[in-house]
Amino acid sequence: MIRDLVKGAVSGTIATAAHTVVMMTGSRAGRSWKPPPKHIVRAVLPGSKHRPKPGENVLATVAHVGFGATAGGLFAIPFRRRRPRVAEGMAYGLAIWLVSYQGWVPGLGAMPPAHRDRPGRQAVLAAAHVTYGAALVLALNALRRDEGRSAEMGPVSRERPLTPTGR
Repeated sequence: MIRDLVKGAVSGTIATAAHTVVMMTGSRAGRSWKPPPKHIVRAVLPGSKHRPKPGENVLATVAHVGFGATAGGLFAIPFRRRRPRVAEGMAYGLAIWLVSYQGWVPGLGAMPPAHRDRPGRQAVLAAAHVTYGAALVLALNALRRDEGRSAEMGPVSRERPLTPTGR
């Protein structure tokens, strides 16, 4: 189970990078907006949530990657016996978006709920989370690709192979 958590966390980190690319591209394509991790860090740290905080960029990045890695580790647990499908990962990413932007993020006062936020921003965030889910599955399945082959081949012999002459 620990191996699954680690592979899921690594996959979640990779997927967070893909998610971030979509998020930043969408932000630049429309009116530029501050990434949600910065809103969240500002809401959690003491002081005004409207003023920059020392180290907020680093904290936001660490929190974002940590959240993505944790979500990836949790995703891997129910898929210990089989490889997940991309559609399952995409649904997982969309569920993270829904729970986050309709639930705990507005609960912190960091951002308005998705249905009251700028539609363009929420469309980009939803797409980024779908991308996260797809990338999570692709990375996890790639990390697990060789697991089945080594089990099918049986134990590895440490003895010297016989030469054609039998010696």
